[in-house]
Amino acid sequence: MYSKFSIHRFREMLTVFVISLFAILLVSGLVAPSFAQAESKEAGPAVYEIPLKGTVDQSMATFLERAFNEANEAHASHIVIVLNTYGGRVDSANTIGELVRAQEIPVTVFVEGKAVSAGTYIALNANYIAMQSGSTIGSAAVVDSNGTLIENRKTVSYWVDQMQEAARLHGRDPNVAAAMVDPQAEIDLTDTLGKIKSVGDVIAISASEALRIGYSDFKAETVTDVLNYHELGGRDIITITPSAAEKVASFLVNPIVSTILLILGFAGLAIELFIPGLGLPGILGAISMGLFFFGSYVSGLAGMETVVLFIVGLILIILELIVPAFGILGLLGGGAIIAGILLASPDWQSGLTSIGIALVIAIILVVIVSRTKKGRAVWNKLVLREKLTTEEGFISADSKDSLLGLHGVTVTPLRPAGAAQIGNDRVDVVTEGGFVELNRPVVVIKAEGTWVVVREVKENV
Repeated sequence: MYSKFSIHRFREMLTVFVISLFAILLVSGLVAPSFAQAESKEAGPAVYEIPLKGTVDQSMATFLERAFNEANEAHASHIVIVLNTYGGRVDSANTIGELVRAQEIPVTVFVEGKAVSAGTYIALNANYIAMQSGSTIGSAAVVDSNGTLIENRKTVSYWVDQMQEAARLHGRDPNVAAAMVDPQAEIDLTDTLGKIKSVGDVIAISASEALRIGYSDFKAETVTDVLNYHELGGRDIITITPSAAEKVASFLVNPIVSTILLILGFAGLAIELFIPGLGLPGILGAISMGLFFFGSYVSGLAGMETVVLFIVGLILIILELIVPAFGILGLLGGGAIIAGILLASPDWQSGLTSIGIALVIAIILVVIVSRTKKGRAVWNKLVLREKLTTEEGFISADSKDSLLGLHGVTVTPLRPAGAAQIGNDRVDVVTEGGFVELNRPVVVIKAEGTWVVVREVKENV
């Protein structure tokens, strides 16, 4: 019976694993670089156009690094970053800023709409800043994931320093950068903006103001205008765009989406472990976990070690279902997956928060499923609910009650346990505590279930 169950569970979980792995490999095949090239107009190295739009996060940094590598391999004459963002993570902005600052190829950031918060820091690291009419930069106060202003002076001071250093790179007023970040500072900007920044505000500046105070180098309405300014109007323009996999990964690493994937992953695997036989929850759980790790890997949040931890964890959980390991393999598998999740998270705090939320909701889903009709039906097959009592007709072993009062002879010494011949049967017996020699007459004084107590019969003298 155990063998059939094991083979069935092995086949079922192997199917889950293969489908999950196939899905990951299928999506991974979409990582091929994506770019479009214009018709050749003028001899000379091409200009590379790189759009950075949306939230500043690790996936954006990973995409930009790939795009820069392609531009360097092609010996591009210029790089134009088309920037439109409301900001994002400070650590990702730092990474992108370092990438921009380290480029040997001249870089122009073309602000197309908004380059606020982390976007301002990215722009300040470029060799040139061009701004579209109606665009804005600034408002770079540090906030948490909920949009609440962070008042920790150490954190604010660090970001002020980073912004000021970026401004100084190309001779821009560092006081303006500080005024964009620190709401608690009162800064005299009379010489630049003609006003004093009051406490409680952070400033943002328009395209015309930026041009007037030197926070942009020129105005432009299109990428063509940018190239004309640099006298590169006749060059090829190669636009690097995120690959399909990078777009998918950017969506998957969104905090809300990644938490939902963890919920589905934990719930699906737990339902398959505790209520085996349903099949679909296990497949959904494994695929959800696979998508979580895929998104983290492609976006650059995680390395190959996290993928290995996920695969090892999944294999250990499958082995737990077919090998009697008293839960050890399951615990090791779960630990490996959780360790992989922490490594694949932007930081430990957000990782622990996502895991905590996912586990709580997953437990609730498991309880709900276990109470459904099908869940109870499968669960009841695994749980022995019938009491094996004598009243129900079950007998655990042969009863010795019929031996009470019968006489016999010891066939082994009783110290105090041994054996006696009672009638035609050899019976395991025990004395009241004393020693009885071989071949001595005894009488059964107590018989309860399989417990037979005898006493030596003394001969009359």
